[in-house]
Amino acid sequence: MTRPAPTSRPPRRFEAERVPDAPGLAVRAIAAKLLAAVVDARTSLDGLLDPVGGHPGLRRLDARDQGLVRAILHVALRRRGTIAAALAARVDRPLPGNARALEHLLHVGAAQVLFLDVPDSAAVDTAVSLAKADPRLARFAGLVNALLRRLAREKEAVLAQADADPARDCPPWLFERLAATYGDGRARRIAALLARPAPLDLTILKGDAAAFASQLGADLLPTGSVRLPAFDGPVTALPGFAEGAWIVQDAAASLPARLFGAIEGQAVADLCAAPGGKTAQLAARGARVTAVDRSASRMKRLEGNFERLGLSAETRVGEFATLDLSPFDAVLLDAPCSSTGTLRRHPDVGYTKNAEEVTSLAGVQARLLREAADLVKPGGVLVFSNCSLDAEEGEGVVAGFLAERSDFALDRIQPDELPGLSEAVTPDGMVRTLPDMLDRGTLDASGLDGFFAARLKRAAA
Repeated sequence: MTRPAPTSRPPRRFEAERVPDAPGLAVRAIAAKLLAAVVDARTSLDGLLDPVGGHPGLRRLDARDQGLVRAILHVALRRRGTIAAALAARVDRPLPGNARALEHLLHVGAAQVLFLDVPDSAAVDTAVSLAKADPRLARFAGLVNALLRRLAREKEAVLAQADADPARDCPPWLFERLAATYGDGRARRIAALLARPAPLDLTILKGDAAAFASQLGADLLPTGSVRLPAFDGPVTALPGFAEGAWIVQDAAASLPARLFGAIEGQAVADLCAAPGGKTAQLAARGARVTAVDRSASRMKRLEGNFERLGLSAETRVGEFATLDLSPFDAVLLDAPCSSTGTLRRHPDVGYTKNAEEVTSLAGVQARLLREAADLVKPGGVLVFSNCSLDAEEGEGVVAGFLAERSDFALDRIQPDELPGLSEAVTPDGMVRTLPDMLDRGTLDASGLDGFFAARLKRAAA
């Protein structure tokens, strides 16, 4: 699903900012700046880390240092509650309310000390140097030094308590909604998974999934995806990449395209297509695919992906409701949403979105679903999906649509359509995956993105 940038917030510009040149300092300075941009300005981390339009200081770093910035930010956001509690327990009085830059610097340092394979001395010394170099923070340099060194000494005690309360690391607004929908116990199980790094899942488009799993030493999931729980290298180096044999796609994200059944030779539209994972699934199964996306740059990315995969699709750029499109046998609408189901992969979501935006996005989805319905032939199928954990963006949108459109009915999904994941089929015949599903023995190997999908059928003429 396309992860939209936070609404009504233009991209931030960083060209005028300066970062230290000393080895190691630039990495931590940039990490602190980007953490502030996410937490204080609700800026999408994907945009900040973008290799073309992201922070210019980040782009000037070599690949290894860029990777360290990403690692610091991901763990600082995933474990924000644990880090905040550990720091608060080791100061005599709360930090000044106007010292946000100090807070971000401490969180960057603490993330390295507690959760990353970085020498404690490097994490502490760079934080102290950055504090001394910043006129706003120079008077806190001694506090930074003492606090982070104490954290390093007491690391084992902190980590022993880190997972005691999974709710601590889940943004409060989100945990409140999870608990209201799924109950406190399940909300805590979901939160425990969201605090872990996500595994790497591959959807096999060419060849045998079991053979790829064996070749990669990976786990063949019952859904058909291939999972590498502890992979942190370049995916371009994996067997089959150059041949276009697979795509990187969470196991849950692979499900909506499968709900159409046999589609060979059918005219199928993917209406929010870029970057093209679900579009590729449809094309690989023999459909005549029209991929639509309103972003020209994202469509170029889709076209580049299709070139590697050796697949073809007609591409159209623009709002699909305004384009001259003929009705289709099948339509996939993977709609823009709050993306709370992808928090494990995109830990900034909990800080760039809020409850009000969930409601706003649900309204956008309702409009898009009405518009998509008009592109379905009589007797055709419409699959509506998104990667939100919130019923307001899923079941609520579908209920409202069906109340308006008597020419559509819910085409109930059967449990045997999702081998090994029948628990994701709701009593109403829709799909609702949750991060605590798909137990594979350990937290790091288990789970999947939160996804919702419903299959709707239009009455025959």
